[in-house]
Amino acid sequence: MPYRRTENVARKLAARRDAILAAARALAAEGGMAAVQIAPVAERAGIAAGTVYRYFPSKTDLVAALVAALAEQEIAALARAGDAAPGPLSALAAAITAFAAHALARRRLAFALIAEPVEPEIDAARVSYRRTLASAFEARIRTAVGGGHLPNQDAAVAAPALVGALIEGLIGPLAQDAGDAAEARAKVQALTLFGLRALGVVDARARGLVVQIALPIPDPG
Repeated sequence: MPYRRTENVARKLAARRDAILAAARALAAEGGMAAVQIAPVAERAGIAAGTVYRYFPSKTDLVAALVAALAEQEIAALARAGDAAPGPLSALAAAITAFAAHALARRRLAFALIAEPVEPEIDAARVSYRRTLASAFEARIRTAVGGGHLPNQDAAVAAPALVGALIEGLIGPLAQDAGDAAEARAKVQALTLFGLRALGVVDARARGLVVQIALPIPDPG
């Protein structure tokens, strides 16, 4: 009986933590990181502010946990997209497409997680998100290079450059808005093609890879 009671308590604690992070994510998607404050998060989650503080002693702790959770979700999505592809090069193309489609579909949230001007302590927490993305692409690039599918290159240099180009093209201040689903699809395809070309894939093959990918149609917002 004590064991079952402990299990139930653990589940309730985990569920409450998940509810807090879900509320923080919704607020970040609506108003950026500036909207992620303890009181509004508590109100959105339907709990007392003191309860949020028991899980996350400060906004920085809350944002760090939110970033970590979203990074885990994003990496899992990239892994699923890449693992479903038939080879290393198509896996890389699929991962690029997945990231671009997700970022464009959740553009405000992606901006909050990557590029929104924030306090230094909050920005430090977000660096892990960019580092995790770069590491995921670096692994795909290394595999493709090792199999002779890409020219020999320093994957540790190429991966952050790829992430930077995608971020700037998708959510940076110079990025053009996608007016509808068709424009969003075209933008994702163009950025995937750009990334493949930058990594040394010849144009005809790069275009073929982009055409082969089953591209989700993001809903720009």
